[in-house]
Amino acid sequence: MDEQMVSERVRQKLQDVNIAAQNYLSPVQDHVNFTLQQAYFKCAYECFDRRRSQQEIGNCVENCSVPVVSAQQRVENEMAKFQERLSRALMVCQDKFDAAKLQQAKTSALNDLESCVQQTTEDGIKMLPLLAERLKSSFSINN
Repeated sequence: MDEQMVSERVRQKLQDVNIAAQNYLSPVQDHVNFTLQQAYFKCAYECFDRRRSQQEIGNCVENCSVPVVSAQQRVENEMAKFQERLSRALMVCQDKFDAAKLQQAKTSALNDLESCVQQTTEDGIKMLPLLAERLKSSFSINN
């Protein structure tokens, strides 16, 4: 087994995590991108009243944006934490691989690396439904 094959399989595992994240988080993204955006535009439209000053209209529109902006930030923060945890775990795999190369045959070290990455990505994918449910709950999404 050569390094290039292992590297390709590792890339595929990371792609699997990305696909799983998109699948689990699509209802959340849909809520932010459509439901909250639509509410923002409806709210902002109502701000434009000739009896209001430019400052009042600007403040009104800014207030309308708060729910969608805070929701986007929440999703981004949760995903950043998820990616950080995954990245740290993958660095541990790399560190173990680097140490193992010095002590044992390269093939064995590659097998251990692949196994570590497999476990790390599986653990990450198992966390995604919990992350998605936490976000759905915080946005009161029922599905």
